[in-house]
Amino acid sequence: MLFFPKFNSTKENFYYDQLYEHIKSEIISGKIAKGTHLPSIRKLSDFLSISTTPVETAYQQLLAEGFIESRPRKGYFVQEVPHVPLSPRMESDEAASTIQFPIEGKQSYSYDFHISKNDFSYFPMRIWRRLLNQVLQNEYRNLLFYGDAQGEMGLRNEVATYLNHFRGVVCSPEQIVIGAEQQQLVSLICLMLKTQINKVGAENPGYQLIPGTFKSHGFHVTPIQVNEDGICIESLYETGVQLINVTPSHQFPLGMTMPVSTRFQLLEWARKVNGYIIEDDYDGEFCYRNKPVPALQGLSPDANVFYLGGFSQALMPDICIHYLVLPPSLVDTYYQLRSQLFMEQSSSRVFQRTLQLFMEQGHFERHIRKMRNIYQKKHDCLIQSIETYMGSRVQVIGKNAGFYILLQVHSDKSERELLQRAIDSGIRISSTSFTWLNTKETDSKEFLIGFSGIELEKIEEGIKVLSEAWFG
Repeated sequence: MLFFPKFNSTKENFYYDQLYEHIKSEIISGKIAKGTHLPSIRKLSDFLSISTTPVETAYQQLLAEGFIESRPRKGYFVQEVPHVPLSPRMESDEAASTIQFPIEGKQSYSYDFHISKNDFSYFPMRIWRRLLNQVLQNEYRNLLFYGDAQGEMGLRNEVATYLNHFRGVVCSPEQIVIGAEQQQLVSLICLMLKTQINKVGAENPGYQLIPGTFKSHGFHVTPIQVNEDGICIESLYETGVQLINVTPSHQFPLGMTMPVSTRFQLLEWARKVNGYIIEDDYDGEFCYRNKPVPALQGLSPDANVFYLGGFSQALMPDICIHYLVLPPSLVDTYYQLRSQLFMEQSSSRVFQRTLQLFMEQGHFERHIRKMRNIYQKKHDCLIQSIETYMGSRVQVIGKNAGFYILLQVHSDKSERELLQRAIDSGIRISSTSFTWLNTKETDSKEFLIGFSGIELEKIEEGIKVLSEAWFG
């Protein structure tokens, strides 16, 4: 049995910090023994009712510091560490657990409104299996050896073509780096910029994996407020940050699209201060009322913009293929770093080659178009159900794109109580608390309601049950 803390949302550290500190103290004190198999990222996020992001970030930090090890296809295991006296912070009440977690247990939900879960029932598995078998039959001997550390050239060609045609990104295959994890690619950015910058800005609220990765590499991370147009440009100048990560196509979690005027202002900021922009385009293909908004990178291809994307949302997370488009000014820096560190490719060459064929033959584009229509039906059903059963007691924010909507609830009940009532009713939703860089700066009760993974016929019923749980 393992024990995990109740999160204190009033603390100035993130959920992942609290989780990291707690597991670290339990290992050092011997309460979690050497060899213990930790819960998977998904199991632990299910149990704690938080996003997978803070759990993954906590595990990555423990892994980096040698407290745990990752075994392929088996998971995370506790390493042996010498006993040392605990610091006062480690001996705090926060480290004294009141929650028991069965390692093999998993929270089940009747209505799973996961914020980024795919609907795998429509995945063209027959086509994927045929292409995979083709790769294994024809090329497997070569593919079992080390490949290009930057990613297979054939796949990078396909990604460059796709991004240009459908996202407006202007780049060559030489600018694209393939990796298994987003965190790994962000770490690469950290290594490339460590001698140039030290102060990083992050959307607040926002996606915490990127600032968390910079923080773990020793950078100073500053929260930058978000307004109705996205990132606040004035704050960038005032705080003196040298890099900012943004989600301009569909801001996470608030859902707005950055207007073109703000995009040009952001590019002008980068030019004036010789700064850098990380454009995280995690769901840019999925827009339900208008054409997808082209990427910011395409407005100024020579600017200092890192473009970050992947296939976890568009296809499936299991293939572990993400990509980073480097700004032209840093391509040589990347090659020098790759040579210096003897980098190897982390993403399966077999899956890379299979995905290349999948894209070459047009299956990827057809799948995106099909899923866009399916997700739009789910999106519309969710909006209509909320209007029917909740009415003016809630406000829907961030419609018409992505895989979730943000629901602002008008209630005397606390956010924690509303979340617990949802869980007790068999409903999986997420509070937005984990998206704030430090303490949450609003008293609003806000929840992320995903619609992509849940069955269409369950959406209306799930919202009806949620309304009854919240409003009686």
